[in-house]
Amino acid sequence: MTKALRELGQFIGGSFLPPHSGASFPDLDPATGREIARVPQGGAEDVEAAVTAAEAAAPGWAAKAPAERARLLDAVADRIEARLDELAELESHDTGKPLSLAKAIDIPRAAANFRFFAGAVRHDETACHTTPGVINYTLRRPLGVVGLITPWNLPLYLLTWKTAPALAMGNTVIAKPSELTPLTAHALAEILREVGVPAGVFNLVQGYGAEVGQALVEHPRVKAISFTGGTVTGARVAATAAPQFKKLSLELGGKNPTLVFADCDLEQTLDGVVRAGFTNQGQVCLCGSRILIEESIYPEFRDGLVARVGGMKVGPPQAVDTQLGALISQGHREKVEGYLALAQEEGGTILTGGARPTLPPPYDAGAFLQPTVIDGLGHECRAVQEEIFGPVVTLHPFKDEEQALALANGVQFGLSASVWTRDLARAHRVSAALETGMVWVNTWLLRDLRVPFGGIKDSGVGREGGRYSLEFFSEARNVCIKL
Repeated sequence: MTKALRELGQFIGGSFLPPHSGASFPDLDPATGREIARVPQGGAEDVEAAVTAAEAAAPGWAAKAPAERARLLDAVADRIEARLDELAELESHDTGKPLSLAKAIDIPRAAANFRFFAGAVRHDETACHTTPGVINYTLRRPLGVVGLITPWNLPLYLLTWKTAPALAMGNTVIAKPSELTPLTAHALAEILREVGVPAGVFNLVQGYGAEVGQALVEHPRVKAISFTGGTVTGARVAATAAPQFKKLSLELGGKNPTLVFADCDLEQTLDGVVRAGFTNQGQVCLCGSRILIEESIYPEFRDGLVARVGGMKVGPPQAVDTQLGALISQGHREKVEGYLALAQEEGGTILTGGARPTLPPPYDAGAFLQPTVIDGLGHECRAVQEEIFGPVVTLHPFKDEEQALALANGVQFGLSASVWTRDLARAHRVSAALETGMVWVNTWLLRDLRVPFGGIKDSGVGREGGRYSLEFFSEARNVCIKL
């Protein structure tokens, strides 16, 4: 990343182009504050050009046999795997996350997304219903032009999670990545062109959400929007899209509970809870930021957790021993620090962390923050109720299963939860009672790409994964034949 500054372009109709505005803005490495690329400042004119290109490509792409589309998706997976080191470096510099994390999780998962949906569309099947003298069968067809809006925390991981099923089902795509993390989206466009995906099938428009995202959501010829991001922005997306009767998938925020029962395997649970709370600097919508602990083991578990978190290495993302890198930006760090101050005003005690680490240049200018554990907050406090999206967890004792569930369900969000217990009956009982879209038992973020992914309440609308994604990116039609 010490090479000459990269000039990124919009990818429209198979070519990289400057934005209609002619303007650009800096892409900053959050670990150093240094500018690493220039990002095109797109607008409604770029979105219109992308829609036109996607519409022109749609009939030919939809007409391709699913096996041919799957072949191209597999080729994309191959190229992602071949460029693993390069893509991981881009992702680390764009997000501030440890390079080791990008190599182990983000980039392999991006390849896995394409390979999984290549297989899924090859083996897709639809229903047939027979009654005496009548056959009903179901056909699926692509929607046409779809818009994908993805966040900055897992840039390529989540962009491919939407792009792969959209393309597999025969749609043409306009992708809008976060303006904070443009590099791997640009690289994905390069890869799609390299493997021979026809011009206009995948289009990329970079820029700010208010200018590009809004134009994409409100465009009358975009048939569906798949959005991953914050709940407040998701509400605006829904309000804009709903009057046009667009298909809509919203994967939004979380304030996820981790329920620790006294009969858990203590060492395994401590390791799992640390991973759930602080992976990617806590910047994962699924992170377990509210840790609910049965009273009888509360002191022992608290002390073990504090010791583990206090020993985590915060440092340069490229260092092999770094466990936490930088937050996404200086502004986001200040937001998280605002919650730390609020938590103390609300009566909380910071048991470890809560400060900026001392690092050598150039990392002294980076958006680093120590992982933080807070005790003593009531469950009604804002720092407990609102999504912080940083390396911060709060601890809460509970007396029994009933109180644990009341605390776990006592927020506006309902994305995920984890339950730690040796009691299988309790695991089933508690999992069924939790008001979340996903529950992990004695693990966290162990993913099978076939299962439904998404939340309830303020955590979203719809599901992604496996057949759920294939169904979202297609229209089902019933044909009834009287014999």
